[in-house]
Amino acid sequence: MPGALPDGEPVPADGTLPDRALAGLGGRPFGIYVHVPFCTTRCGYCDFNTYTAAELGGGPAGHATVSLDTYPGLAIAEIAFARSVLGQADIPVSTVFFGGGTPTLMPPAAFGAILRAIDARFGLAPGAEVTAEANPESVDAATLSELRAQGVNRVSFGMQSVVPGVLAVLDRAHQPGRPARCAAWARAAGFDHVSLDLIYGTPGETEADWRHSLDAAVAAGPDHISAYALTVEAGTRLAARVRRGELAAPDDDVLADRYLVADEVLTAAGLGWYEISNWAAGPASRCAHNMLYWIGGDWWGIGPGAHSHVGGTRWWNVRHPAAYGDRIGAGVSPGQAREVLAEAERQLERVMLLVRLAEGCPVAVLGPAGQANVPAVVAEGLASAEAYARGRVVLTTRGRLLADTVTRKLTD
Repeated sequence: MPGALPDGEPVPADGTLPDRALAGLGGRPFGIYVHVPFCTTRCGYCDFNTYTAAELGGGPAGHATVSLDTYPGLAIAEIAFARSVLGQADIPVSTVFFGGGTPTLMPPAAFGAILRAIDARFGLAPGAEVTAEANPESVDAATLSELRAQGVNRVSFGMQSVVPGVLAVLDRAHQPGRPARCAAWARAAGFDHVSLDLIYGTPGETEADWRHSLDAAVAAGPDHISAYALTVEAGTRLAARVRRGELAAPDDDVLADRYLVADEVLTAAGLGWYEISNWAAGPASRCAHNMLYWIGGDWWGIGPGAHSHVGGTRWWNVRHPAAYGDRIGAGVSPGQAREVLAEAERQLERVMLLVRLAEGCPVAVLGPAGQANVPAVVAEGLASAEAYARGRVVLTTRGRLLADTVTRKLTD
């Protein structure tokens, strides 16, 4: 999860949610995110809430020691806590996403134990999507077979690039051909859904480098590819290098060009965009967990720094694993703070997220001012005229590049 946490009101020790948040619980899709905050090394561009063994050490004196060995038990305890907070409503879990960090530093049996706890407390919906993020160097053929046997049915590999120089700037340790081998191992292990993540706009990356990475990703045979523009996050090693003038900051025009190349190559390969940064071979290949976020579903985030959302109330856990372990051990909420969204805030978020999807945002969802602005958005070539005739705002390719601008126009 991202590094910076916003301010908010205190979370009650027992985690109690407002009645308004619990209203309709079970009528919306429900997922669980499991944040695994461990990495072997820290990538220079990453500001997620992750820790190496050296950073955790033995833990602060007098506080819980959290490690790969103890973390699964803490996650299982938070699952039980979540069930107590959410009451007895029938809310089968339709998606589980193990993110990080590097979740696959945990042994496969830990995934199985956590999934069994989720199933016991909530019930896994039939056909539930269970995703594990994986650093290509953290898995092999045997590991992937074991993960599949434990109930993980979708895997997402952090490929980023196949160009050694680009990987070096990103502080990525894997060998360029490793993600493709991982994808093949995953298919052999029985994974129906395999995703690769790419990053574009790294300082020094050329268009030829980017095309090479895209071609290699397509050749690996995934049914899903995510492509994200590099963001220089404050406090990272990459940001320090840019500040010192060692590396150039990503250029907005170059990022736009890279995005257009990605859309061209991935579309030609039969992967259609379904969200601005995501392409899939078809509806069944879309990431159902991320779709849950984008359509305004409910989810509980397990682990240090993890975010949750239920019925317009969102909260985030304490960041440090030791503080998280202390709270779980004491049987109190690990939540650091929360915010209860006003209706206007929920509306803004709903429009902002729906606009990013290939299905677009229904015009009826917009307020009067937003509806009045749609014809201008269409006239400027930012949204499809054909979709507008069907009562939806669907971004054109140019509109995807200017999605924030479109959102502002639709939420004025």
